[in-house]
Amino acid sequence: MIKQRGWTSGFRIFLDVIEPFGPLGAQMLYILQPLCGVWGWQDVVGDIAKALEEPGGIEKIRHHLEEGMGGR
Repeated sequence: MIKQRGWTSGFRIFLDVIEPFGPLGAQMLYILQPLCGVWGWQDVVGDIAKALEEPGGIEKIRHHLEEGMGGR
């Protein structure tokens, strides 16, 4: 969804900002998750929150974003 809408650059910045907060950031996203469901982003927000809680989760998301983009 993020790649399809051309939001990759902005999302990378978001990941850079939220990554240092780890579990705290995950809890904030879990709180926002029901609201994000209004726009159909509930699953995406939940996946990001899970990634913040697990070691290497953000790197997995970054790798997924770079796939098909020539490694930019």
